[in-house]
Amino acid sequence: MRVTTKGQVTIPKQIRDHLGIGPGSEVEFVATDEGARLVAVNENLSEEEKLRRFSDVLDRMKGTLDLGGMTTDEYMEWLRGPREDLDVD
Repeated sequence: MRVTTKGQVTIPKQIRDHLGIGPGSEVEFVATDEGARLVAVNENLSEEEKLRRFSDVLDRMKGTLDLGGMTTDEYMEWLRGPREDLDVD
């Protein structure tokens, strides 16, 4: 994509359709370590549509985390560190 002299870019149709971006839609560019991320601000979505989109994201993430055989409790302790506030015998 090329940025115009006015700082504008054209969001490809496939991405606009996927994110539900249309004329008058609000979007944000969020800086990340890798560059920037385009985020559609979907204030007017129905609860049903929000849940469907969230479910789609979860479906795409399914099976992407390998715990290396750890149980959930073992993973949480590894992630957070030991809990000193708990009495463990």
